[in-house]
Amino acid sequence: MPTVGVNRDKLFEKLGCTFTDEEFEELCFDYGIELDDVTSEMEMLGKEQANKDLNDASFAAASEEVIYKIDIPANRYDMLCVEGIARALNVFRRTAEPPKYTLADMTGKTMQKMVVKPQTALVRPFVVCAILRGCTFDPARYASFIDLQDKLHQNLCRQRSLVAIGTHDLSTIQGPFTYEALPPQDIKFMPLKQTKEFRADELMQHYLDNDRVLRKFVPIIKDSVVYPVLYDAKRTVLSLPPIINGSHSAITLATKDVFIECTATDLTKAKIVLNTVCCMFSEYCEKPFEIEPVEVVDALVYPDLSYRSMEVAAEYINKSLGLELEASAASTVLQRMQLGSEVSADGKTLKLQVPPTRSDILHACDVMEDVAIAHGYNNIPKRIPSCVTQGRELPLNQLSELLRQEVAMSGFTEILTWYGM
Repeated sequence: MPTVGVNRDKLFEKLGCTFTDEEFEELCFDYGIELDDVTSEMEMLGKEQANKDLNDASFAAASEEVIYKIDIPANRYDMLCVEGIARALNVFRRTAEPPKYTLADMTGKTMQKMVVKPQTALVRPFVVCAILRGCTFDPARYASFIDLQDKLHQNLCRQRSLVAIGTHDLSTIQGPFTYEALPPQDIKFMPLKQTKEFRADELMQHYLDNDRVLRKFVPIIKDSVVYPVLYDAKRTVLSLPPIINGSHSAITLATKDVFIECTATDLTKAKIVLNTVCCMFSEYCEKPFEIEPVEVVDALVYPDLSYRSMEVAAEYINKSLGLELEASAASTVLQRMQLGSEVSADGKTLKLQVPPTRSDILHACDVMEDVAIAHGYNNIPKRIPSCVTQGRELPLNQLSELLRQEVAMSGFTEILTWYGM
């Protein structure tokens, strides 16, 4: 389970009230997440550097503000930042309505384009893009924005091997953009946190020799004949995915329009990552929860913020949980989990609208689990099972194990053949 560290006071500000540690721990339990630790930057540094003087300069800038470390289910990518946690808990507590995520109306406007060159199929074939307009960043929001990308890279993106996220200040670059794959010696740019230009192959060696963080990503493309690279209309390098962005388009606290690109070897995961970043931080846009689409040639528009439709039988939910909820009651509690729901005309089926943030909802059992959480696990009555069973090894398996041991002790080696597979 990923652990997300959030500033307690910032979280309480978004929740609109304060809690004691015990009260917040209980709220987390009710929602199915866990308050793992209550700490601070100073305390964490102290644990990491217990053998160093606490007056050391490294501690001088450390904050004593309280940090909550919260364990999040591995498939809840929408809760990997304070924005997502606060939004989920506010809807759960019925103090806020689930937001409606929409695409900006581009009628009469020019949509930004990303042109994909065929050579990218050799190394990293997919790219999806979006724009957040009129964003307002402060140090806390900016840090959360960067941290969400890191958490996604570690989790869903599988250390950038499946998806890599690039974010850019749109005011510093000019579309249309191109996604290309070129020999490394033909790519030259100044990467983030560097003061000179590097050729791509030289940059790989530089990171292997000098950067403990980025060196682990270098093998993803190092031995490829061509490297993926993104350019703007003036041939300014936006990024060399999945390694590093260019310094020219780096976002700052003053950035207002953010261009987001996700390159990938897995298109489905790229869409989920793009949706997650956009939906979480579009609350800071000039028009909250509105995202500007980008056309990825040929004629594909991202992000895809459509709500998925699902139907789940109320009988299945009740049978699985041992409850006797009316369909209307199940529909009501599901809204606490950000799932739009209504009851069918016959009163037996729930018709759901799954938002783009809930990519974890794949099957009826996922909906059943959300009903259990929203209804409250402690409110599910305890019952003695209606049937009596006795757990034991099947006679056939018991005999097989005995034979296997005897044959192995006779000097034979066990292998699995393809016969009968």
